[in-house]
Amino acid sequence: MSAVHEDPTPVAAAPRATSGTETDMSGAGTDSTDRALPADRTLPSDLAPAADGAPPTDRALAADRALLPTADGAECLAALRPILRAHRLLAVAAALVLVAGTAIGLLTAPLLGHIVDLVTARRGTEALTVPLVLLVVVALARGAAAAVGSILVARVGESVLATTRERFIERALRLPLERVEAAGSGDLVSRVTSDVSVIAKSVRQALPEFARSALTIVLTLVGLAVLDWRFLLAALLALPVQAFSVRWYLRRAAPVYAEHRVATGALQHQLLDSIGGVRTVRAFRLNGPHAALLDGRSAATRDLALRGQHLVTGFFSRLNLAEFIGLAAMLGTGFLLVQDDAVSIGTATAAALYFHSLFNPVNAALYLIDDAQSAGASFARLIGVANLPAEQRQRGGERPADGAVRVRGLDHAYADGRPVLTGIDLDVRDGERVALVGASGAGKTTLAKVVAGIHAPSGGSLSLGGVDVRDLGPEGVQRAVTLISQEVHVFAGPLAADLRLARPEATDEDLRAALDTVGALDWAEALPDGLATVVGEGGHRLTVAQAQHLALARLVLADPPIAILDEATADAGSAGARVLEAAAERALEGRTGIVVAHRLPQAAAADRVVVLDGGRIVETGTHAELVAAGGRYAELWAAWSDSRPDVDGRAGTSTVPGPAQGPAAESDATVR
Repeated sequence: MSAVHEDPTPVAAAPRATSGTETDMSGAGTDSTDRALPADRTLPSDLAPAADGAPPTDRALAADRALLPTADGAECLAALRPILRAHRLLAVAAALVLVAGTAIGLLTAPLLGHIVDLVTARRGTEALTVPLVLLVVVALARGAAAAVGSILVARVGESVLATTRERFIERALRLPLERVEAAGSGDLVSRVTSDVSVIAKSVRQALPEFARSALTIVLTLVGLAVLDWRFLLAALLALPVQAFSVRWYLRRAAPVYAEHRVATGALQHQLLDSIGGVRTVRAFRLNGPHAALLDGRSAATRDLALRGQHLVTGFFSRLNLAEFIGLAAMLGTGFLLVQDDAVSIGTATAAALYFHSLFNPVNAALYLIDDAQSAGASFARLIGVANLPAEQRQRGGERPADGAVRVRGLDHAYADGRPVLTGIDLDVRDGERVALVGASGAGKTTLAKVVAGIHAPSGGSLSLGGVDVRDLGPEGVQRAVTLISQEVHVFAGPLAADLRLARPEATDEDLRAALDTVGALDWAEALPDGLATVVGEGGHRLTVAQAQHLALARLVLADPPIAILDEATADAGSAGARVLEAAAERALEGRTGIVVAHRLPQAAAADRVVVLDGGRIVETGTHAELVAAGGRYAELWAAWSDSRPDVDGRAGTSTVPGPAQGPAAESDATVR
């Protein structure tokens, strides 16, 4: 696969791979309903019948086994330490400013206590001037320090989040596609959206508040000890209840938040499946089952959220009890100490104010444990992906000598005990055009993806240009093979930038030459701003045929020795398909081509046809040879020919309807 892997969706939305993704020529003609379906007409995995014939069930738990990993606490700390070290100066500055601001704020209670003593001693109003001015100065200084400290803490948090997010995206884009497909799109999408949002919210709101609250608690306890050590003991009476409350909450909340993150991923995956496959859902009248699946997964997510809210309510009821115990002990201690003349009324007042001022910081710090639990679960999910090993680098400097493909004894299975390909032996000569033909589920697309390096073979060997793929490594395979699938992702941005994904150094003339090769230059230059026209999300909307032209132009720019077309013209309609097939012919000139044939005329035009059935190669030869042999391919050709009165049924001849013959004739040219 070349550097421009033309998979139909970005990595974050890669569909789960199953053995039923192969669809093609399943027989003679199809009715209008079948023609409206996309090429992948298999049932969603959650609706497909079980192997034992049992009715369809929600197999979310089985799917969970393939979820991308979640890091444990030790792995999260190990990942966090080097990130914090990279921003240690900023972190130290934030800590110093917060400590200074909190310490200044703690002067409020002693100043108020001093005012109480002055009033008690009847010193007069003039004696209150200095303490009152100091109170104003303290308030202003504390506010300024808190603002600056919060900004610095938020910057530290945002820096950590940005680094983590970049590591996550970098690793996700370099994960083996087979691993991503096995996990499903919802799992990866929920991590890069919901989990990042949860962490970002905690960084911007919870982290600064938690830092201020924690410092306030520590320094306030120090202040109580300075006033009188017995005040500190009274305040600590609330600690056992608070510790019990935190322990009670953490033990119950952590599993709930982890389950909620997984349930959210499962819900997003089902939404993507249902919405992305809406045509198939409607065609097979699966609205009810899909609605039931969505309802079930939504209910699971809702129930977990309610469980979390119930835990929060119980948590705060216990904190209220701790506040009552602590304040009662503080007032009682102050009364006894004043009665014994051990402290003044002002000092007792300051101690009571200190403890009362702990209510908000303690509640905030403990409440933010709720956010910390959720953010921690999300952070662990990001680190779990960031810590995954990337695709192995090329081991040596070997490069394919040409575009030859050699497959020996190749096996592949998406799940243990369920082989999709068995004992495949195939030789494709340099520059040869080979069509893969077979009924739905025969293994055509799987074989194409194994050759392209998307799936690793379970057994056997594969070499490209005389070099074993294990010696080439993933990057070497990417340079040697480009895969263009049925659907093509159009990246948001100028059309020229989209094309340069295949060859960043390409000049405008190179881009025009590639577009001209595939017959797309006219419509590209007719766009509002030509090659500078913004396409993709939020830009000029390209048609299906134009998007495929774009993919074929990328192929020309990448110039790999081997190209694989996996039903690349399936969505364009027959008239558009014929245009794209002509474009594909030009794009494949000078390179080896493997075509997963969507239309039998495609197979007939190939140098050689390879027929698969049940994951095995059952026939190989030219179109004329296979039709004359009277085997599986001849049956498919006869069934297709008999359904079309404009096709000459003699071996090796056909008349493909032209665009002027109308929509009905165009539809009939497509065989599913």
